[in-house]
Amino acid sequence: MLNNKDLQNRREAAVPQGVATMLPVFAEKAKNSEIWDVEGKRYIDFAGGIAVVNTGHNHPKITEAVKDQLEKFSHTCFQITPYANYIELAEKLNDLVPGETEKQTIFLSTGAEAVENAIKIARSHTGRSGVIAFSGGFHGRTMMGMALTGKVVPYKVGFGPFPGEIYHAPFPNEYCGISEEDSLAALENMFAADVEPSRIAAMIIEPVQGEGGFNIASPAFLQALRKLCDQHGILLIMDEIQTGFGRTGKMFATEYAAIEPDMMTLAKSLAGGFPLSAVTGKKDIMQSAKPGGLGGTYAGSPLACAAGLAVLDVIEEEDLLQRSNILGGLIVGHLNKMATDQALNCIGEVRNLGAMVALELVKDNDPAQPDANLAKALVQQVAKDGLILLSCGVRGNVIRFLAPLTISDDILAEGMEIIHKALKALHQG
Repeated sequence: MLNNKDLQNRREAAVPQGVATMLPVFAEKAKNSEIWDVEGKRYIDFAGGIAVVNTGHNHPKITEAVKDQLEKFSHTCFQITPYANYIELAEKLNDLVPGETEKQTIFLSTGAEAVENAIKIARSHTGRSGVIAFSGGFHGRTMMGMALTGKVVPYKVGFGPFPGEIYHAPFPNEYCGISEEDSLAALENMFAADVEPSRIAAMIIEPVQGEGGFNIASPAFLQALRKLCDQHGILLIMDEIQTGFGRTGKMFATEYAAIEPDMMTLAKSLAGGFPLSAVTGKKDIMQSAKPGGLGGTYAGSPLACAAGLAVLDVIEEEDLLQRSNILGGLIVGHLNKMATDQALNCIGEVRNLGAMVALELVKDNDPAQPDANLAKALVQQVAKDGLILLSCGVRGNVIRFLAPLTISDDILAEGMEIIHKALKALHQG
């Protein structure tokens, strides 16, 4: 019989340490918001495969759609003999992505590929080479992805040099003393001191930072970026890889700002657990690359496209956008209640957009004293108690909540109680 200890030993022998695993726990099966390991222990899932299963593990409609496609064929390569569900899903995304401009979509396999291709398209369209990203942003582990990413440990250590002409501006973070005015001023200073705006092809930003700590870009800030990009002929790329498909209470977080991006990168919950990513953008921009310049052998897998179509149906049929807002309110309510516990002076800030919720852990209620050790200990302790939880943030002190939008209120409350008890025990200890 398989067990976690033996599998961990085999994992350490067979798989390099660079592929880090948070817990020495090996999944055997999963359903909706619960996972069972190979020893039969049950876990509540507040990670969702890092925002991949907004529709829950093994949603029956998605599973059935993939089974139906598998009986037809699993692969032909879209660039050789194309298939209808790729086109159908592209049409749906073209209609869903914000803005009235006519859109086109390409499919790939991973979020990093989506980012890489968005940059390629931007450079082809503008004839420029520079790209602006933001501190704390995460855009993947490829060479360009790492160059754009604004967090060094563990993603960039030892892997340089990175592609050139990548510039970073500070992401607004009022809690840590960086205002929107500071960020916009830094961009203007960048244009005066580092690079002329006529060399910048694109600016890429997450409307809510994922790995960076669930920091939220306000509508006013994103509107200011849209205006700045328009002023200088720069393309605005919204990275909605983690925020998309209902996580923030709208289909895409960009909708809160009422702006139209030039391109949007998508992945994670697009296909309910199957590897699929996309770049959706304005048609005249997407047409810039010449035939053969975009694509990939596995890009737009027919199995994943079938799953993606089913995901969109589930989001609509089960009203998961509304559920996301309700779920976010419930999580924030639980966390605010914890913050009133006199034994806990470690809860610095609770912030959310829909069901994308963050808990910032600090010492003595002081924003200047991030408590990364407490965040790490909390993740490990709640796992022992049957809950899968993730930390994040440039300072390593943020707990992020990414439970499936389909989780029940009772299971959510059970998980939140595990956190409260563990946090109290760790803080007092």
